[in-house]
Amino acid sequence: MPVASTRTEPAPQVLDAMSDSTASSTTANDLDLIYLKGIMESPLEQDESLKAPRLSPVQENNVELLQEILRELDPFKSASDTVAELSNILTQPHFQSLLETHDSVASQACDSPPPSPCDFVDHDEDDEDDDECDTHNHHPPDAVRMVGIRKVAGEHLGVTFKVENGELVIARILHGGMVDQQGLLHVGDIIKEVNGREVGPDPRVLHEELQVASGNMVLKIVPSYHEAIPPRQVFFKCHYDYDPAYDTLIPCKEAGLRFETGDILQIVNQDDVNWWQARHVEGGNTGLIPSQMLEEKRKAFVKNVELPPAGNLCTGVGIKKKKKMMYVTTKNAEFDRHEILLYEEVAKVPPFKRKSLVLIGAQGVGRRRLKTKLLLRDPLIFGTIIPYTSRKPKKGERESRMYAFTGRSKMETDIKNGRFLEHGEYDGNLYGIKTESIHEVVEAGRVCILDTNPQSLKVLRTSEFLPYVVFLQAPEFEVLKAMNQSAVEAGVVPNTLTDEELRRTCDQSVKLQAAFGHYFDLTIVNDSLDETYRTVKAALETVSKNPQWVPVTWVF
Repeated sequence: MPVASTRTEPAPQVLDAMSDSTASSTTANDLDLIYLKGIMESPLEQDESLKAPRLSPVQENNVELLQEILRELDPFKSASDTVAELSNILTQPHFQSLLETHDSVASQACDSPPPSPCDFVDHDEDDEDDDECDTHNHHPPDAVRMVGIRKVAGEHLGVTFKVENGELVIARILHGGMVDQQGLLHVGDIIKEVNGREVGPDPRVLHEELQVASGNMVLKIVPSYHEAIPPRQVFFKCHYDYDPAYDTLIPCKEAGLRFETGDILQIVNQDDVNWWQARHVEGGNTGLIPSQMLEEKRKAFVKNVELPPAGNLCTGVGIKKKKKMMYVTTKNAEFDRHEILLYEEVAKVPPFKRKSLVLIGAQGVGRRRLKTKLLLRDPLIFGTIIPYTSRKPKKGERESRMYAFTGRSKMETDIKNGRFLEHGEYDGNLYGIKTESIHEVVEAGRVCILDTNPQSLKVLRTSEFLPYVVFLQAPEFEVLKAMNQSAVEAGVVPNTLTDEELRRTCDQSVKLQAAFGHYFDLTIVNDSLDETYRTVKAALETVSKNPQWVPVTWVF
């Protein structure tokens, strides 16, 4: 912002006019205009050697002059409404702040902007030069601005600094922070001075000064002229726990945002390839979280991840480590076999009823018993599908009770045409679940209970089926063993499982949760079938009566 300057003439004119009680032709409005004109106009002193305009302050004591004018106006306020109105205008806080700011800026030794070649072109003589100057004018020269900030000691500004070409540059502004709310500083601005003192190339020194500073602060900057783009509304569901206190890569631990699995975050800035800015939807301050790409690298066990130079909220420099191995997705077969879903974009929708209930769990954890209990207790609420098979019916088997029997060739054709949700072969016979069977249950007004392979979740978790996914987690070994013994005694299961089979169930449960946990809406330790039944029923009722966060693909 060019430094405003004042003339020496207007103020004496005003004083002379007001001291002359007979000067009735000079109205208060005229005096107002004369005074404001004197403040706002800035004569340019021409440097003949450079032929470049240079701004220089002529008057630096406007606050003192204002007090003198008010003293002169005081005797006339009762006699003239216009004088009273002028006095009221001059005593307004905004007007006085303008003069205080003017005097503060005028007292600074500010460099003038370097002259542009277009300033010396005779536009009347050469039309071609006009076009060239128009091109230059699209890129303004480095003009110095003075920015005033008021802060409380210890308050975080929410600014990240970095060093570029020996200059201290604003690298990041945290959304919702003090600087972001004021809107006076922007990413790319160069910090030249703070309260009249030049800043060095070490951002740590600047950070310490800003942290302890309080009251009014004046920053001398070279603006970047970057246009701020309002962030779009993006919400992510987190599928892992994060605590910045234990993150060795985060630029500043104090600026990090802690979250847990299942938390919903609003992402307000994704400009940084490694660090996003986010906040909890329930409220709170904005903080830094690892980006999807950065966390994928860490989850893929890449050693010594190298980050590109970035701004550091505390020290201004990124910690750079030697790169021993760079992760390349297309060349890592192990990573390709596993899906790493860290953040999932979600949207909040009004209450609605889920179409299907998907039960996931290790073999022997009690999925079928829970399914049977739900069907028997609530036959009007829940329904299920009949699996298809190519084997011949056994003696006494009836159609549509346990299996729907069909020919092998017909079943193979349907499998080829994608009509089966899942299928497999056992003892030379095909078995599978048809997609249309799910729709038939839903169209009958019931929630379709599915006891499927976890791999089917990739197909089921869409707007077509709108599933509610429940993971039955295996309890500890001794509890699982006691549950199995009770089920055998009650005649629910035919055989007692061996210790090896029970331990295999516990191990498989851990692996399922690690591989497919991001799909689960509810996780229950199935140590009591009755309690599990009540929990599932209550959860379904809750989601049907309250707004829900669902994958954004279900909406758009």
